[in-house]
Amino acid sequence: MTQTTGTAGAADRPPYLRIVATIRRRIADGELAPGDRVPSTRQIAAEWGVALATATKALTTLRLEGLVEARPRIGTVVAGHTTAAPARRRPSPAPDTEPEPTLDRIVRAAVEIADAEGLAALSMRGVAARLGVAPMSTYRYVPSKEELILLMADAAYGEESPADATDGVAGDWRARVEVGARTLWRLYRKHPWLARIGSLTRPLLVPNLLVHGEWMLGALDGHGLDPTALFDIHVLLYSHVHGLATHLELEADAEAATGQSEDQWMDSRAPVLRELVDSGRFPTFAKTVGSFEDGYDLRLDALFELGLRALLDGLTPVVEGPGRSRGPGPAPV
Repeated sequence: MTQTTGTAGAADRPPYLRIVATIRRRIADGELAPGDRVPSTRQIAAEWGVALATATKALTTLRLEGLVEARPRIGTVVAGHTTAAPARRRPSPAPDTEPEPTLDRIVRAAVEIADAEGLAALSMRGVAARLGVAPMSTYRYVPSKEELILLMADAAYGEESPADATDGVAGDWRARVEVGARTLWRLYRKHPWLARIGSLTRPLLVPNLLVHGEWMLGALDGHGLDPTALFDIHVLLYSHVHGLATHLELEADAEAATGQSEDQWMDSRAPVLRELVDSGRFPTFAKTVGSFEDGYDLRLDALFELGLRALLDGLTPVVEGPGRSRGPGPAPV
């Protein structure tokens, strides 16, 4: 009789609490060890048949209990300290006891979700669940997800400014450009989803991104370049940083979807690669690939530095030398 009542009580609990109980039990039983990834919001939604907001609320409850923690670009993992008994863990605050959300809290919560789970996992309901507030309360501050993403981008770009590192670069256009490019790269590294927002043809018009643009344009200004050439060089430099950075989030999404790391994915394609190499149709490719002792290591940070140096070497005579008013393109015949 007691067992039947207990089962009924468990069934009557909200879905997110049943999910919490299951994951909590997996952790207590050692099935999930400290540092192991717990199911993502999308995996929880698929496994339990619930909405993303419910999945987010479950993970938020586990995080408030100290059982899990979010790690950027890894996801939610079991926290290092999981020995406390469930009865002693701090319960999740009831939504009606939480303070009224502010715009800053909403944006910060959204950035945390995107950092840990990717931009695809972001939803207004998920943000509300993370804050422990009613879903509609967030709409009083942000009218839509699209508007929220713009606010997130502006906040992320505002975390660091190239003007913070001015020592030794005053008057040196190339050094100033390097500072600007590396500042952007660090921000994209910190927030990989950031490069997925906006494009060269439809750029983001948010103040803090323009802070970075102003720095780069200021570095190139005053060297006799006509306005079109000046802006073309600025766009070219930005596209190098932004273009490489888009692969940070693409790889994270691919790993989450396939469950394979980049190396594991390449290993699984080894037979296909071998067939292409052995076909004899691509001799230079076969020779180059065959010369790698342990395969080719795609290092985005190294490619960023290599490309930046090559661009600046090529642009130096354009910015400093004769004929610069024609811009970086070939001289008219």
